Amino acid sequence: MPSRCRSRLLTLSAVLPVLALGSWVGMATAAAHVHVASDHAVRGDDALVTFQVPNESEKGSPTTQVTITLPNVASASTDVLAGWTATLDRTADGAYRAVTFTATPNSGIGAQQFELFAISIQLPDADSVTFPVVQTYADGTTVHWDQPPPAGGGEAEFPAPTLALTAGPHDAQEHHASQTAPPAPPTPSAPSVAARNEAPPDNTARALAGGALLVGAIGVGVALTRRRT
Repeated sequence: MPSRCRSRLLTLSAVLPVLALGSWVGMATAAAHVHVASDHAVRGDDALVTFQVPNESEKGSPTTQVTITLPNVASASTDVLAGWTATLDRTADGAYRAVTFTATPNSGIGAQQFELFAISIQLPDADSVTFPVVQTYADGTTVHWDQPPPAGGGEAEFPAPTLALTAGPHDAQEHHASQTAPPAPPTPSAPSVAARNEAPPDNTARALAGGALLVGAIGVGVALTRRRT
C-alpha cells in the first residue's frame, strides 16, 4: 500500500470513532442536505469523490435509489457497496454522465440514517464542479438536489452538491504513473522486502477518508455552535 494511502488509513482509524458519534447531531444542526467531499479536489486530476446522502422522509420511508449527475467526465468507476448496485450511464461519445445506485431488496437508507457513496472520476479543469442528485424513496417520493444558490445569498431549499477545486498540487504518484518508466523487476533469487509487502491502493480506505472529511466538517460546525451558545 502506498505510504500516502497508508497514512490516511491510520489517521482515519484513530479519529473515525469520535467523528461517528457526532455525525448525525451535526447533520441535524447544519440541515440534512446531500454533501460532497474529496480527498484530492484538484482540477483535472483523478479523485475519489464521496457523497453523503441522508434520509429526510417525513413518513420514515427508506431511500432506495440515488442518481448522481456527472459533468460528462472521461473516466468513472464505483466502489463495491454492500446492499447497493451501481450503474454508470454514458453518452454516445463515451463520456460518463451519471451513476445510479439502487438498493437491493430489504436494503436502503433508513429513517434517521445516511449513506456514503464513493465515485472515482477525473475532475474537470474548472474552479468548481456541481453534481445534481435525484433521491428516490420507496413510497415513490423523489427529491431533486439541483438548486443553485439564491441570487440574494443564503442557501437553496434543495441545493446541488458543489465541490470547490484547487489548482494543485497534482498527485504525480497515483494519477500520472503512466508517464514514468516502470521500475526494473527484482531478481528471482533475492526478492525485495518492498515487493513482498506491497499491496494495491485501497479504494475503500480512500472512500472512508472522503467520508471522514464530510463528517469532520459537520462536527466542526457543531462545536462552533456550542461554543457560541
